[in-house]
Amino acid sequence: MEPTPGALAALLALLVYLVAAGRARRTGPGWQHGRTVAFTVGALLLAYALADPAVGFPAHMRQHLLIGMLAPLGLVLGAPLTLVLRTVDVHTGRRVVRLLRSRPARVLSHPVTGLLLTAGGLWVLYLTPLYRATEAYPLAHDLVHLHFLAAGYLFTWSITGPDPGPHRPGVPFRLVVLGVSIVAHATCSQLMYAGLLVDVPAPPEQLRAGATVMYYGGDLAEILLALAMLTTWRPARPRVATSADTDRPIDMRDYRAQGSPRRWIRSRGRDAHETADTGLRSHSGRRVGGTAAGDG
Repeated sequence: MEPTPGALAALLALLVYLVAAGRARRTGPGWQHGRTVAFTVGALLLAYALADPAVGFPAHMRQHLLIGMLAPLGLVLGAPLTLVLRTVDVHTGRRVVRLLRSRPARVLSHPVTGLLLTAGGLWVLYLTPLYRATEAYPLAHDLVHLHFLAAGYLFTWSITGPDPGPHRPGVPFRLVVLGVSIVAHATCSQLMYAGLLVDVPAPPEQLRAGATVMYYGGDLAEILLALAMLTTWRPARPRVATSADTDRPIDMRDYRAQGSPRRWIRSRGRDAHETADTGLRSHSGRRVGGTAAGDG
């Protein structure tokens, strides 16, 4: 196994990440070791896959499994974008955030887009002459690897990424998309095992072995992705409290706009003040007004 430009690029990305994580620990609020471990595992898997010569169709399938599914999971859980936002200057960070909120970023980061790029790319590769082209032209082979890596990263990030995702759909929708992805991968692997519709120049025994790797390895990767999504999911905190006497939503901006807690009490009543005060504590972790932490 010889070092390739792709494998060296993966190791270089890992080095940059480790330096940035060390800087975040020294100068900022710190950086979670679990994220560093996840990114390290993902980068090493990617470097190993890109350095693998992949002789034979089963080895080719293992390579694509690492590049398109397992390595992106580790890279995404490492939260590299969050690390960038913690280490760059304020102006650069604002530009990154504006980019994340743009319409193209919204389309690219949507789970359906990731599904079309990953599962759709898989079907196009094995059910069209594209796979034959990758064996004849090294550039096509490298471009397919780049596609699988980018598509796998986008899909994984849209499903479970801890990085900022302003337009990420809710968990039920993402679970449905993940279920469709599982069905798409399983169907493609079953067609490959049966030798139906696929255009892969490999002996039947190698085709079945590659389909087995794709079927069981893909299931493992998608189960890990589902577990990562459920373990990193946090329910949204409520932003409004409810008045105890009228059961009417309380606008926190109205509470602060009164300028004085006593003035707000007179306008809404004592019970409303007590309920709003409880809601503010649950929302911000401290009281406001005359009872704020540190007011004595």
